[in-house]
Amino acid sequence: MPKIDVLLVLLVITGSAGAAEPKRPNILLAFADDWGRYASIFAIADGPGSINDAIKTPNIDRIAREGVLFRRAYVNAPSCTPCRSSLLSGQYFWRTGRAAILQGAVWDSKIPSFPLLLNDAGYHIGQTYKVWSPGTPNDAPFGGEKFAYEKSGGKFNNFSENCTQMVKKGQPLEEAKAELYRDVTGNFENFLADRKPEQPFCYWFGPTNVHRMWERGSGKALWGIEPDSLKGKLPKFLPDVPEVREDIADYFGEIQAFDHAIGLLLEKLEEIGELDNTLVAVSGDHGPPGFTHGKCNLYDFGTNVTLAIRGAGTKGGRVLDDFVGLPDLAPTFLELAGLKPPEVMTARSLVPVLRSEKSGQADPQRSFALTGRERHVEDARDGFLPYPQRAIRTKDYLYIINFEPDRWPMGNPYKLGENDEPDVATLTNNTRVTLSDMDSSPTKAWLIKHRNEPDWKPFYDVAFVKRPREQLFVIADDPHQLHNVADDPKYESVRAELNQKLMSELIRTNDPRVTGDQQFFEKPPMAGPLTQPKAKKKEG
Repeated sequence: MPKIDVLLVLLVITGSAGAAEPKRPNILLAFADDWGRYASIFAIADGPGSINDAIKTPNIDRIAREGVLFRRAYVNAPSCTPCRSSLLSGQYFWRTGRAAILQGAVWDSKIPSFPLLLNDAGYHIGQTYKVWSPGTPNDAPFGGEKFAYEKSGGKFNNFSENCTQMVKKGQPLEEAKAELYRDVTGNFENFLADRKPEQPFCYWFGPTNVHRMWERGSGKALWGIEPDSLKGKLPKFLPDVPEVREDIADYFGEIQAFDHAIGLLLEKLEEIGELDNTLVAVSGDHGPPGFTHGKCNLYDFGTNVTLAIRGAGTKGGRVLDDFVGLPDLAPTFLELAGLKPPEVMTARSLVPVLRSEKSGQADPQRSFALTGRERHVEDARDGFLPYPQRAIRTKDYLYIINFEPDRWPMGNPYKLGENDEPDVATLTNNTRVTLSDMDSSPTKAWLIKHRNEPDWKPFYDVAFVKRPREQLFVIADDPHQLHNVADDPKYESVRAELNQKLMSELIRTNDPRVTGDQQFFEKPPMAGPLTQPKAKKKEG
């Protein structure tokens, strides 16, 4: 062999022997309770004139600008525990057994979860605040208290209430905010301090401040969000009245607090030189609580959420229209860590679209999302029964099956029309008094108190009355999903096609609603009285 060839071979062998293994990326998931598709970046991505004009989220926007913004990201279930169960397991929620309901949920330890798989692979894992609803002691999918970092405090979780009280006691507003932010930085720093040198990490930041209850008027008082700036911009299913505009402004204030916390986490990553080697993903578990069409509904307002991802090889500066389900995050994180996702995972890794150069539709196969729900509040209906739904969302249509149309979708209208009809204060603060699958709120109270007035009865009916077995909405004509065309002969072929597509996917993934034990969700422990202590505040 010529000397030059021998030299090249030796260089290749030596170089291969001395090459270090690729550095595995860190993972930071900032996942807010009840945060839907609300960030100022959407005022740019979707165009002006939307509700997002009123919110300012510079840190979420930064992640979207430097990374990828998904316009069509959907939760699998618009209720916290089933959504989080699907995300942690990388599977549709109906495959997670008793983890598919909110109250009475129990995690099946035989189901793989991405955090524990990362831990087994040498990652330093940790969580702050909420990951899975039963709480940290029973937080099986993330390993429980062993991986919790909360010693710096949890006052941030009640941001508007705590900040308002501190200001009332004479503390300057910015000082009060800074005190609450110290919870965020302190917990993250404690997590990083436990990391071994060069060890990759996975950190879940899960604040609950965006979940109700909020301090009324805090959007304006703490953040300068003028409720009247929302006038004429509310979705068509919400009454455009001062009480509702203020409620939305307060919700936006909590999102802005969450955004600032994300900024603190990014600053820390920059300080330690780990930002570019960290996949940063921000999202939430469903749409707004206590509003029509939101949480516990399969309309876009309840299921379409923010998802922005940057770092770790992501090709930035793109807006994608691919349909993404949050369960897709589990195989994504595993693939980035060099692990093969378990075959039981039904979700698909996002790594190919994150590393693509394309904008718009990067993967033509990502053409739909599936959503569904069963039980939220256990006693919302007589007999502790669920409200079973499944849906398929495509670019042009939303098709929903309500398997039990004789049941009340948001729970029974207890006490309404009786002599002891609840007052506004009770309706604002007690979710379980009536129609309890919608969280208590000023908006809910306003709808109920004005339900018999001709101008407002349609808004009440859209929120609470019984729904037909099938619903079909044409997105281009009806973006707020108010006009059901399932019975219109013009759309019969569309309805039939979407029904077939939805049902075939449910059958393929062994949804008990349509295969095997079709009574699985209708009998204890999936239905019936609560078998565990009631969930604490801000756990739904």
